[in-house]
Amino acid sequence: MKSKLIVALLAIGTLIGIESQAQQAAATPKIGWTNVDYVMTLLPDYKKIENELQIQQQQIEKAMQEKSKEFEDKYKAYQANLSKWSEIIRADKEKELTRLQTDFQDFQRTSQESLQKKQQQLLQPVMVKIQGAIDAVGKESGYTYIFNMDAGANTTPIILFAGSEDLNVSNLILKKLGVDPVEIEKQQKAAADAAVQQLQQGQKAATTPATQPATKPAATTPAPVKKN
Repeated sequence: MKSKLIVALLAIGTLIGIESQAQQAAATPKIGWTNVDYVMTLLPDYKKIENELQIQQQQIEKAMQEKSKEFEDKYKAYQANLSKWSEIIRADKEKELTRLQTDFQDFQRTSQESLQKKQQQLLQPVMVKIQGAIDAVGKESGYTYIFNMDAGANTTPIILFAGSEDLNVSNLILKKLGVDPVEIEKQQKAAADAAVQQLQQGQKAATTPATQPATKPAATTPAPVKKN
């Protein structure tokens, strides 16, 4: 009778221990982290968006250069003929220069706002896809939380320290999005090796030090019109 009681007590103790371990395991969160910006830059969709935004940026810069040149040419003509013009013509030219200056500033502001808006519109579907992949990885792998290592430009990261790369689920997310991170790494390494090799060949072939061509300054806000 006594032995049966001991066995029963041991069985109860074992069950309590198992239940306690199960509760402890359930109470311990499984945490992973990723870098959304890193994931996004490896997606083919992002490359297309980057090219489209670059084309639009180049168009804006060209238009700004044309507007800046128009102002500079008319300002030079204004200075050259200032002493020849009557007061009414001089006032009319100054009014025109002021209008051109204001138009340049307005275009500079609105074009950048338009570019930022376009960027947000293009990136929104990509961010939705990434979030979907994060949700899938989290559910399939039993993560309680998946944090973002980088909160974005000019912001504080959500994770300030990650003690192990084992918690990094970025590769799992990329695979969910149809991207092989290992293949991407090979391509990047091959491109870097090719660039180094090309640089070395250029250095060997050069007989004189290469000179950097003068860079044309970017269009800037025209100087304010000075009235005499």
